[in-house]
Amino acid sequence: MSRLLEPVALGPRTARNAVVFGPHETNLARGRSVSDRHVAYYRRRAAGGVGTIVIEEASVHPSDWPTERSPLAAESAEGWAAVAVAAQAEGALVLAGLGHAGGQGSSAYSQAPLWAPSRIPEVNSREVPKAMEEEDIEAVIAGFAAAAALAAGAGLDGVEVNAGQHSLLRQFASGLTNQRTDDWGQDRGLLLRRVLVAARAALGPDGILGVRLSCDELAPWAGLVPETGGALAAEVAPLVDALTVVRGSIFSVSATRPGTQVEAGFNRELTGLVHEAVAGTAAVVAQGSIVDPALAEELLGGGICELVEMTRALVADPDLVAKAAAGTPERIRPCIRCNQGCQVRDNRNPIIGCVGEPATGWEGGPDGEPAGDSPPPAGIGPLLVVGGGPAGLECARVAALGGLRVTLVEEAGRCGGAVRAAAAALGREALAGLVDWHEAECRRLGVEIILGTGAGPAEVGAHAGPVVLATGSRPGEAGYLIGPGATPATPAQALTGELPEGPVVVWDPIGGPIGVSVAETLRAAGREVTLVTQDLVVGQELARSGDLAPANGRLQSAGVVLRRRSLLRGVDRGSVRVEDRFTGEVTVLEAAVLVDAGHRLPETALWEATGSRLARAGDGLAPRGLAEAVREGRRTALALLGGSSS
Repeated sequence: MSRLLEPVALGPRTARNAVVFGPHETNLARGRSVSDRHVAYYRRRAAGGVGTIVIEEASVHPSDWPTERSPLAAESAEGWAAVAVAAQAEGALVLAGLGHAGGQGSSAYSQAPLWAPSRIPEVNSREVPKAMEEEDIEAVIAGFAAAAALAAGAGLDGVEVNAGQHSLLRQFASGLTNQRTDDWGQDRGLLLRRVLVAARAALGPDGILGVRLSCDELAPWAGLVPETGGALAAEVAPLVDALTVVRGSIFSVSATRPGTQVEAGFNRELTGLVHEAVAGTAAVVAQGSIVDPALAEELLGGGICELVEMTRALVADPDLVAKAAAGTPERIRPCIRCNQGCQVRDNRNPIIGCVGEPATGWEGGPDGEPAGDSPPPAGIGPLLVVGGGPAGLECARVAALGGLRVTLVEEAGRCGGAVRAAAAALGREALAGLVDWHEAECRRLGVEIILGTGAGPAEVGAHAGPVVLATGSRPGEAGYLIGPGATPATPAQALTGELPEGPVVVWDPIGGPIGVSVAETLRAAGREVTLVTQDLVVGQELARSGDLAPANGRLQSAGVVLRRRSLLRGVDRGSVRVEDRFTGEVTVLEAAVLVDAGHRLPETALWEATGSRLARAGDGLAPRGLAEAVREGRRTALALLGGSSS
């Protein structure tokens, strides 16, 4: 048996395997209570075989209200009990995540000052918190104890205390944020130890106590570094049963769960250092973009941890453990670490999701997969899918899973569509994993895939069955003048083709990952690159995935010239004209080629030629993102399986 699937002792209890579904925001709460949607979400992962679940963090004191839908422990006992019943029945251990965001919280919902060790302004909001008084500190300690007692009373197996990202306890432990001169400042680990002792007493001897600990704040001028983080871990390890090693701080929020530009398993060395420091006094849980069972096995076999947190991987495929246990790891839907659906800590309040699995966050809703063992609906002929991008592949896969005979035609020599081109960008290679998986699953299910061949009106009209068009998109209308001999390039051409020699200007009116990726990739290839945006911040939409600050840092370090608050007015042979949004000043930039990363339009030629009656999915309906393409591909197939052809 693999190390990943072996039982693991966690204090007084035993997890059935080494896989942990860690705490993360979901926005599934009802008010500030753990809801029935939480129950369905965690039950689904338990049914898929995960060993231990940590429910998303609940605030232990009313002074903490970090996001609009963040649970409050005092209001979550009933929901915790429901999750416990559902997930434990499937064989999983269930812990409550407990914490207080301190100065990294928000006063928007509480309408009260933030609490923190010292008056250090919050990095994002610039809000100055209240320096906690003695009674405030004691109230927080009592809050952790009361929450732990509630969790035990609700039937949970234990709790995990957060001293990692967005954590008051980490703020007390760090010189970055704790500048006190009293006992709480002279001994910065004091509050964490007091909280763990109080939580242990409240849980009793039968409960699991875990701690999530930032052991490197990536701020060596004053914060926790691996050596001091390891020393702190050694202090608290005798008080807990499990210790999850994370990194990041008030100045490096995105470092805790980065995107594709950071290698998977990035906490390997830090985890090994902490594992050595704690000397077997607590089970060490590795965290850090562990999305592949092979990597998880490697970490476990390397002796640096006893358990592995595979949270994003289980968001992408709830059946990851079951598929690994069945000896079919290739069937696991890959997590591409894009943070585009699972990163929900922003002011939009989106529900937890996954670009590759539309049912995530909507368990029991209309977007679930067919069971795969029921006969196809009567009276429906073979399905023809035109287009092998993510929408077409998902439509073909789900239809075949539901019993339909499916043919997919793709005029390019490979499946994948725009995702394939995007995966050619520097640091975005992981994106290809999803469409590779889709294609492999289609072939396994018997989908006939015909590459290098388009489908015209005659072929579509002659097909004796339903047809779905997933024909992708085309460049949108240029909002600038194009002079004689000037030919703007598309991002796909820039990433997968050849551009004229000379400096490149990238026009990015969207502010998403595409323009930034093109600029990074071309600069890494040695090109002179200028990125032009009308916004005050380059790549502003990257804030949603946590890549805004890192992307700007990468661009500037690489030497990409950034022209903000500028509008593209014209492109001529050898030059580009841009206008300052506020002053109206026009500047001419040298450019061998302009790469237009602007909006696109649906490719509708075939749809219009066939009478505008056929079903469409993905960018061929309205160009948006990967998540929308996959969701529409699935919904279109489900509509066919339900007897509808539209």
